[in-house]
Amino acid sequence: MTPAWLWIVFTIFAAAGQTGRNAMQRELTANLGAVGATHIRFLFGFPFAILFLAAALVTTHQALPNPPSIFWLWDIGGAISQILGTALLLLAMEERSFVVAVAYTKTEPVFVAIMGFLFLADPLTAPMGAAILIAVAGVALISFHKREGLGNARVAMLGLGSGFMFAISAIGYRGAILSLGLPGYLLPATFTLTVGLVTQAVLLSAWLALRSPQTLREIARLWRPSLFAGFMGAAASEMWFLAFALTSAANVRTLGLIDVVFAQGVSRFVFKHHTAPREYAGIAILLAGAILLVLVHR
Repeated sequence: MTPAWLWIVFTIFAAAGQTGRNAMQRELTANLGAVGATHIRFLFGFPFAILFLAAALVTTHQALPNPPSIFWLWDIGGAISQILGTALLLLAMEERSFVVAVAYTKTEPVFVAIMGFLFLADPLTAPMGAAILIAVAGVALISFHKREGLGNARVAMLGLGSGFMFAISAIGYRGAILSLGLPGYLLPATFTLTVGLVTQAVLLSAWLALRSPQTLREIARLWRPSLFAGFMGAAASEMWFLAFALTSAANVRTLGLIDVVFAQGVSRFVFKHHTAPREYAGIAILLAGAILLVLVHR
């Protein structure tokens, strides 16, 4: 029997892995641009996803699923939305600090909760809603700056747009997992991830081949750091998908807000950005929301 708390473990590992991937992509953006840095997580990630799928098949002793038509709509829609969300996030990072850029995308759980309730019939209770709003309020406090409020208008639009696209992606992927109707969580999650990453790698490779072949050449030149970023992206995504297979996307993405705490650590110790008392207060509020969410699901 699957432990009720397992989705929490998967989500925490996913948030940590995503922070590491974002930091590495941020460093590659200077050479590859936003689209090129976005592409490395897919191009160098899907081979690892295939390895994960092979391991899942061996572990579960199941055959590859025969997906229904709706699976492709959910999964491909999620894949395209994730491409757009990642590109918008990296563009936001070019404008402002790492933490502020990431923080803006964290309006995502609000979008996810509403869309999950409307399209997947995922539960949305009053305590869940309170936990989501508390966590998002903590993120807003972290990203608040006296001179620019929550940042300039361009960063706000990029960040909110990224959060919305990631929300569509999360709902698409959870919808795809559920549509398979398979027992357990390992194979449906890993199969959905693999199809999504292959789709993303093919689409972005084709787009870059037509619009910016020099970016593909630059990606090939930077294959060493790109390979590790791809692995981190695939590993983090595997954790997200496993969590999606076990509980609603709203639960996963709300608890996943703790990646802002991990991002704060990266910002302070890697990028040498100062941490203000206000940001510490925001982290405390964010963690309070995350803890409330976990307590609701005990």
